[in-house]
Amino acid sequence: MRYTKAIGLSLFTLVVVWALNRSWGSIPAFGPLLSPFVGFWQNAESINNDDEEITLNGTTAPVTVVFDDLAIPHVFAQNDHDAYFAQGYLTARDRLWQMEFQTHAAAGRVSELVGDKALELDRYNRHLGMGFGAEKAVKAMMADPRSRESVEAYTAGVNAYINQLTPARYPLEYKLLGYAPELWQPIKCAYFLKYMSGVLALGADDLNMSNVLKKYGPAVTADLFPDYPFREDPIIPVGTKWNFPSVKVPAIPASALPDTKPIAINWDEHDPGIGSNNWAVGPKKSATGYPILANDPHLSLSLPSIWYQMQLVTPTMNVYGATMPGSPGVIIGFNKQVAWGVTNVGADVLDFYQIRFKDASQREYWHDNRWKPVSRRLEVIKVKGKPDVVDTVLYTHHGPIMYEVGQKPFAKNVPVGYAARWIAHETSNDFLTYYLLDRARNHDDYRKALSYYGAPAQNFVFADVAKDIAISPNGRFPLKWKDQGKFLLDGTNPAHDWQGWIPAEQNPHVKNPPRGFVSSANQSSTDPTYPYYINWQFAPAERGTRINQRLAAMQQATPDSLRTLQNDNLNLRAANALPLFLPYVQEKALSSGQAKALAIIKRWRYNHDITETAPTIFTEWMRQYMDGVWKDDFPSNDTTTLRYPSFDRTLHMTEKESDSHWFDDITTPVHETVGSVLTQSFQFAVDSLTRQHGPIGTAWQWGNHKATRISHLARLDALSALNVQIGGGAGIVNATTERTGPSWRMVVALGPTPKAYGVYPGGQSGNPGSPYYMNMLETWRTGQLNELLYMQSAQEKNPRLKRKLTIN
Repeated sequence: MRYTKAIGLSLFTLVVVWALNRSWGSIPAFGPLLSPFVGFWQNAESINNDDEEITLNGTTAPVTVVFDDLAIPHVFAQNDHDAYFAQGYLTARDRLWQMEFQTHAAAGRVSELVGDKALELDRYNRHLGMGFGAEKAVKAMMADPRSRESVEAYTAGVNAYINQLTPARYPLEYKLLGYAPELWQPIKCAYFLKYMSGVLALGADDLNMSNVLKKYGPAVTADLFPDYPFREDPIIPVGTKWNFPSVKVPAIPASALPDTKPIAINWDEHDPGIGSNNWAVGPKKSATGYPILANDPHLSLSLPSIWYQMQLVTPTMNVYGATMPGSPGVIIGFNKQVAWGVTNVGADVLDFYQIRFKDASQREYWHDNRWKPVSRRLEVIKVKGKPDVVDTVLYTHHGPIMYEVGQKPFAKNVPVGYAARWIAHETSNDFLTYYLLDRARNHDDYRKALSYYGAPAQNFVFADVAKDIAISPNGRFPLKWKDQGKFLLDGTNPAHDWQGWIPAEQNPHVKNPPRGFVSSANQSSTDPTYPYYINWQFAPAERGTRINQRLAAMQQATPDSLRTLQNDNLNLRAANALPLFLPYVQEKALSSGQAKALAIIKRWRYNHDITETAPTIFTEWMRQYMDGVWKDDFPSNDTTTLRYPSFDRTLHMTEKESDSHWFDDITTPVHETVGSVLTQSFQFAVDSLTRQHGPIGTAWQWGNHKATRISHLARLDALSALNVQIGGGAGIVNATTERTGPSWRMVVALGPTPKAYGVYPGGQSGNPGSPYYMNMLETWRTGQLNELLYMQSAQEKNPRLKRKLTIN
């Protein structure tokens, strides 16, 4: 019996060992992950302040790297090549998996890692033309010797780190997913650019707006969806003169829409959480007599952070700031003479064209009164554990036809039979802009750098030691007729094509405005006097208006003044709306719980602090109110999707058109008024929150209700920061929502020696086993900033400097 048990136990052990050391479809082998020799145990790190010297094949002279107490590297190189090589090596050492995963996603290669669960995502990115655009971008960057040197040196540095890796030292995610890193290539830098273009320049309402137009006609559509908001404080101040001879704008064609029936398409709208703030105050508003600049780009909050801090010092530059893993140089930052930052413009740079094929072979399409050839791009998608999937994507001169008739669109029902014309398909060398900004010395250098920039369009704020401040909504903007792309376009009509480009020097720009500051918060770029069309809709005005209110009143500004403004939690939408809405609420119709909630709203000072309950009630009330006004008239279903008019338009209607027929719900026999809709939507909001959280109590507090989550890129909860208690919200200067927020906060005070401060929610390391994985999260959560050590030499002394690495 003993032998039988022993034999059985041995066989069981062998089976377990065999099972743990093989993959099961997309599920990786767990044996290596659990191994004490190569498994996740090997990824544990402790603080090590010992100096280090390593020899790498790729530098031309020794490079000294000094690390401070936050593990931020300060790179001192004798030439630019070696600085970018060190940047690639150090970034890969801390963030290799993130770098590779993001470029795999943009390239449509996630199925290689996780199996067919990612197949439709990969198809989507390939059908969108990510590879098509990346191939154009890499050619442009390699054609210029400056960007070529930086990209090639950065690539060599990444590969120097990969080449010294052993399986035991692979980043944890490789072990979890069961694959190995591959060598970096310059095109991966281009894929990273396309990844960011996808984040910032993909939203579109073309189809939804076309369906609105077909349902209600041009007069109603123009009334409910105006091209300029009722409340606005544009980025370029009202009254700014356009001192240039504008080029001729294309005329609006006689027929501005393709002849189509409504189609079920729900392409993502511009995400209002994906935005940003930046501003600069001039010398007259500054306590130091020099400009102070601030920037906090709002993106999806993730671990590892999308940013990686670094200082790069060579004979041609001494620049510090936020870099992006996968891209050489500093993206947002400062040097001794200048500082700059960016926010998203939200330009209309994605249009859809209906394509008419000659026949079922789809070899030719009709355009400009003749048949033109369709080109084909073969996409081979490798799928972990399964055979390759081969797709053929059709291309017209407009761009790729994302889904043909009979194909099932991914997730959001992307249009069938339409070609996507997207700015990210255009040739541009965006790396060159940052290369030049890193070395800029004055406003002229800033303008020269911006002339090379293509996409995604950004509001570049600027300040320098010559006491200039400026801002420019900048990118490559198509030359369009007014509202071209607000609706679907006719792919057969050449008048619907993009007709060229707004000259780069005529992009909106202002320098040293009389008000003494410049700012942006993704609102309208200009007032309606600007002669070109950039878009018909931008982010709601409240954030930008609140920033401008505070900056206009600000005197003797300090870096802490601007830090405080970055953390402003006032809800200007509530301040505008509640005095108008509250008198309409029929209090006698409320239950005791609803009356208690109303009393809380009445006492509210419009602040979105974490312990406040009113923001929770107001946010849900406004959601219910928008549904109450518009859902019956603008329904979305399996056959047609429509969008609601904006909150700005709805508030104007409540204030100026309170007897409008739009308040009546056409699906009910009674006649609703503005008062009944506001009352009922308030009741619905309180009842919904009661079902979610129970009676009014601490669970209703804004911090608990919002429950900001900073997710690991692989959506692994164990590696994420959950229920982060932080104020703010959508449309608020501190624009921290459930999943998005200030991904990097920076304040730079220029002067003889710049003083700068910054933080992001995470840490330098992408390794969850490192003490530097989330060490800056609490500083970010509480609205504080770390001083950024701007070093002049590798020999500098400072108690925050902890160790030195020499690369030979």
